[in-house]
Amino acid sequence: MDHSIPVPPIDGQVSPRYAGFTTFARLPRVDDVPTHDVAVVGVPFDSGVTFRPGARFGPGAIREASRLLKPYNPALDVAPFTHAQVVDAGDIDCNPFSIPTALAEIEAGISELAAGQRPVVVLGGDHTIALASLRALHREHGPMALVHFDAHLDTWGPYFDTPITHGTPFRVAIEEGLLIKERSAHVGIRGSLYSADDLRDDEELGFTIVHAREFQTTPFLEILDRVRARVGDAPLYVSIDIDVLDPAHAPGTGTPEAGGLTSRELLELLRGLRDANLVGADVVEVAPAYDHASVTAVAAANCAYELVSMMGGRIGAARTQ
Repeated sequence: MDHSIPVPPIDGQVSPRYAGFTTFARLPRVDDVPTHDVAVVGVPFDSGVTFRPGARFGPGAIREASRLLKPYNPALDVAPFTHAQVVDAGDIDCNPFSIPTALAEIEAGISELAAGQRPVVVLGGDHTIALASLRALHREHGPMALVHFDAHLDTWGPYFDTPITHGTPFRVAIEEGLLIKERSAHVGIRGSLYSADDLRDDEELGFTIVHAREFQTTPFLEILDRVRARVGDAPLYVSIDIDVLDPAHAPGTGTPEAGGLTSRELLELLRGLRDANLVGADVVEVAPAYDHASVTAVAAANCAYELVSMMGGRIGAARTQ
């Protein structure tokens, strides 16, 4: 085998898309190739949720919905699997009863895949897992910028005397020095809060916010320019809680909020980050038990595809220069 030529996804014009192994976008499994450039990995963990459970089944639902994805991304004009070896690394085994133990296991699994500064896309799982992912990638890149797409801030303090849940990962990440304060932003925030202190505390932690309601009054490209200026050239981590989308576009999630983004808006925001130094990402909080006709899983799969496209395209461009 010529190891310089990536093994592509299974050809949907040869093997029907409903047949064969259910890897993300029908990519080869990590054990099927000698090495990889980009890894997609599942983390079936949802013991950090504070409302509806079920995101532990998210990775499987996203993979199933990804069967329809094809190898050329026309919006970005890139074939991400042509010059970069992208793989599905399966799921990371993690303890369902102990959050600290699970986070250590997730961190170790992502660290192995990301060694040598290889980008990783994580399929969750609840948003607690973002902390483990940031810890792993911090070893490779140091403090990172964050673009966090979500209905919720996820910078709250402990819940029920539990310091790390799906509502706390980015507060802890700031406290541990994993993020660059002046380079981090929330996008799509909306819904009720415990008090106005939530917003003041978030600002003190160093975040800026693009509220969901701003998409009604502010030109889209202006919002995108704000986010890109915030990130700059810092190593970037993108975290997507699928509830950033309106429940009409993502009903299958644990904490839905009215008034969210459309799937079209979210995909265009991601594409607008194509020139950023994207080093890692996650797509979390897909809970298929609440989904209808795989609406949420399809949106999540396409978000992950855009992230993989940017990573694979960047690697391919560097190799062909």
